[in-house]
Amino acid sequence: MRNRWSGVTIDCVDPRRVALFWSELLGREEGHSEPGWVYLGDRSDVLPRLVFQPVSEPKQGKTRIHLDVSVEDIAAGMEEVVSLGGSFTGERHDYEAGVVVVMADPEGNEFCLAQYF
Repeated sequence: MRNRWSGVTIDCVDPRRVALFWSELLGREEGHSEPGWVYLGDRSDVLPRLVFQPVSEPKQGKTRIHLDVSVEDIAAGMEEVVSLGGSFTGERHDYEAGVVVVMADPEGNEFCLAQYF
């Protein structure tokens, strides 16, 4: 049996708002979605589909799994995230291989922007 990673599901109070943020940031188009849910991409895509699932409670605590987004320029990437409604958490790591900053989407789901050298 061959397994294939087909998607990542993100819990959201407002799936449409959070999906729009990720759609703009990653250039992913909305695919067929179930009522109240939003899917970016399709299961047949080369990249995993992003699924935004409606939940009634807001996020609490640190996100236990997150996306890493590679950018060519860390400062420009951070500006784009903020312009789309996200935020910088204040966490930055400078490594020999590059820079990683922890950002958050409009509902506070953390993710990393990474600029590799």
